[in-house]
Amino acid sequence: MSDSTNPLPAEPGGDIAVGGSPAGNGYQPGFGNEFSTEAIPGALPVGRNSPQKVAYGLYAEQLSGTAFTAPRGENRRTWCYRIRPSVTHKPFRQIPNRLLRSTPFDELPVTPNQLRWSPPPVPTEPTDFIDGIITMAGNGDASMHSGVAIHLYAANRSMEDRFFYDADGELLIVPQLGTLLLRTELGVLDVAPGEIAVVPRGIKFRVELPDGTARGYICENYGATFRLPDLGPIGANGLANPRDFLTPAAAYEDRQGAFEMVAKFCGNLWASDIDHSPLDVVAWHGNYAPYKYDLSAFQTINTVSFDHPDPSIFTVLTSPSEIRGTANCDFVIFPPRWMVAENTFRPPWFHRNFMNEFMGLVTGEYDAKAEGFLPGGSSLHNCMSGHGPDAATFERASNADLKPQYIANTLAFMFETRFICRPTRFAMESELRQADYYECWQDLKSNFDPNGT
Repeated sequence: MSDSTNPLPAEPGGDIAVGGSPAGNGYQPGFGNEFSTEAIPGALPVGRNSPQKVAYGLYAEQLSGTAFTAPRGENRRTWCYRIRPSVTHKPFRQIPNRLLRSTPFDELPVTPNQLRWSPPPVPTEPTDFIDGIITMAGNGDASMHSGVAIHLYAANRSMEDRFFYDADGELLIVPQLGTLLLRTELGVLDVAPGEIAVVPRGIKFRVELPDGTARGYICENYGATFRLPDLGPIGANGLANPRDFLTPAAAYEDRQGAFEMVAKFCGNLWASDIDHSPLDVVAWHGNYAPYKYDLSAFQTINTVSFDHPDPSIFTVLTSPSEIRGTANCDFVIFPPRWMVAENTFRPPWFHRNFMNEFMGLVTGEYDAKAEGFLPGGSSLHNCMSGHGPDAATFERASNADLKPQYIANTLAFMFETRFICRPTRFAMESELRQADYYECWQDLKSNFDPNGT
């Protein structure tokens, strides 16, 4: 393998040049902005997107995340100025999917039962991010741009000479254990537990593990790109604020050697030999780019009078569908927050939903489950399947002193989707599945007293 000399100093341990940014730390703030960034001064063309000759001998290449004719407010595209165009690779060949699955998610009949899983162990055999993906459930049709797939990942090896892109959907990554260093075509994202990253459809990247091991969750969104939810009567500010999202400044690798590029395309994995790093974009401008967000920046809005609000008030990102008010997928979090409601059962009430809920836990305890729901674990409650607090939580909350309470050291989340989530064979037959999950509600006894109040 040979490395060309970069015009700017490389970061420690890599052949990567990093440009400056308004944020001053390798990131550009804002959500869906029109960003412009260059790792070498003068690499970004001025006044046109595709000059006859690009500075420094670069190639101009447009990356379109939506149809050309999408409305301006929804149109996503980025112009890249790269060392080699993306077409320079050998033909793809199909490779094993391992535990990765995709639509139509028809391995097994779907059960109405409530489901819960323990966290997967960190592998002992060398396993990188791609090989460590475990599909738990999904819905919709990847080829029709609807629905989602929900995966876990568990890895113990960095991707050095291997790269990945997903042509089926964008990836919302939720680390639970270990930091991820995502080196993408458009820059570098350093994402720790408590943060999230979104890598748009088609953008190439590789994953390094600074802590040696990593585990977490992935929502593969086949539908409309994630965006900030409308705030309605909340007003102009609140929930996730646009300024807190960070998109990387331009960074590139100029490496030659024997590399493998893996694509997820139409539900399967395909690999191609490539003689250079595809992360060779020296400059770019546009609004189609990866980004990260620190979940502690979320402004939680809660009741200050009575009753527990609908969980939609905790929505960070939403992927809308063609049905108004019905999301293809919402990403909802339950972070540390004050609980002050009076004369109210404060944890989530018992409920049956039209929408379908896949939950995960990053840290601490979830306030509706006293035991069994562990960090790195997950649960699935599909359409109209009753769920809610377990017996121990119900008893405690029903008799609690309703003074103001701060719920600390917790971070749970939910992928909520309009379509029923169909579990994979692995999810249903793995020893991770907690077959006794239903037991947590069996001690809920009748307290009915027709002579009482």
